Amino acid sequence: MNIRPPIRMQFSPAGQQGAGLLEVMISILIMGIGLLGIAAMQATALRNSQSSLERSQAVIQTYTILESMRANRTAALAGEYNLAQTCDPPAANATLAQSDMRAWITSLEQTLGNTANTCGTIACNGADCTVTVQWDDSRATGNAGAGAANYRVATRTQL
Repeated sequence: MNIRPPIRMQFSPAGQQGAGLLEVMISILIMGIGLLGIAAMQATALRNSQSSLERSQAVIQTYTILESMRANRTAALAGEYNLAQTCDPPAANATLAQSDMRAWITSLEQTLGNTANTCGTIACNGADCTVTVQWDDSRATGNAGAGAANYRVATRTQL
């Protein structure tokens, strides 16, 4: 009876060359893909934060002109604050209402961007007034350069 001892396989370091390098390259590839994903999420978060800021600014601007109208209620009820969609500040400053509207449109352009799409509208029917603010929100939609994505905020109130 011939009993052989178990055969032990020994691996020499020369037989394992490159396995460690391959593992490192795969892990670097996976980490790179993960970092690109994090960068994309950060860019999306920045776009959405900018859009949120612009929406908040539009609401603040809406309340600003409404408070000016409440301060000059007689002129507002007479229709002096009615304003068709305007993207450029009115030129005349003859009355307090015209001065308020000029300051409002100028403020819109400063806070929401001085583009052709930054506009304001005021429509009053007696004491029932609707103020609409429109601006270019194309950066939030990710279509910058591919056409404007206009966004509107309308506020309806009683003076």
